[in-house]
Amino acid sequence: MTALRTALIAEDEPLLAAHLRAELQQVWPDLAVTAVATNGVQALARALELRPDVCFLDIRMPGLTGLEVARALAEDWTDDPGVPFPLLVFITAYDQHAVQAFELQAVDYLLKPLVRARLQSCCQRLQQQLARRDVLHPSEPDPLQTFARQLQSLLAPSMTTPQRLDFIPVQTGHTVEMVPVDEVVYFEAADKYVRVLTTDREHLIRMSLRELINQIDERRFWKIHRSILVQTRCISRAVRDEQGRLSVVLRQRSEILPVSRVYAHLFKGI
Repeated sequence: MTALRTALIAEDEPLLAAHLRAELQQVWPDLAVTAVATNGVQALARALELRPDVCFLDIRMPGLTGLEVARALAEDWTDDPGVPFPLLVFITAYDQHAVQAFELQAVDYLLKPLVRARLQSCCQRLQQQLARRDVLHPSEPDPLQTFARQLQSLLAPSMTTPQRLDFIPVQTGHTVEMVPVDEVVYFEAADKYVRVLTTDREHLIRMSLRELINQIDERRFWKIHRSILVQTRCISRAVRDEQGRLSVVLRQRSEILPVSRVYAHLFKGI
């Protein structure tokens, strides 16, 4: 019996998402599309939640691009060897992203408009890779898990070496205020913006959290959730509730911040 496989589609254009889903039903009937995300942030969340076998990621999406979603998945994916990293297929109308997509170890790269024959050959490659993954001996490293661990380093050559920020420039009207990073209690992603929260104020900057992470001292700011960076000296305590969920209580603000399971190791002993 053929194993039932699962897939996530991330596409911000509903008609294209519906078309891809319908085409997949034709060329790969045993593939169950368990989620359709309309932006990158939603795609990342649903992929981490549902852990599909395959992710079809549009390159250009609001929130996070398909490439950024792939990078984020590599960062946040579980280390559990029983939950293999998903196979990635990037979809776009612009072929200039092809090289970068394959640098990210994508199984395939599809151009819009989708052609059934091309999608069919893509699905055959996916099926072959999934079949090979199934027969891997448990002691053998899953090449896709290895990819997940190496993805950051694969991306590194294309990135400039960032300088650490000492101040966050915040624009209000015609004024730019320089907020010292040391005064920030935590950063929180908000779509295309990042909320900057100090002891008594809140600012909004147009920058993704991932761009910010590269410019923040990771020894001072811990990522405790895919959307939250918190200054460690501002953490009063971490608390686990009856359902096993971990959260952080702050010294200088009243918010209770959630801690994702993948970052729970930061609070060993709880």
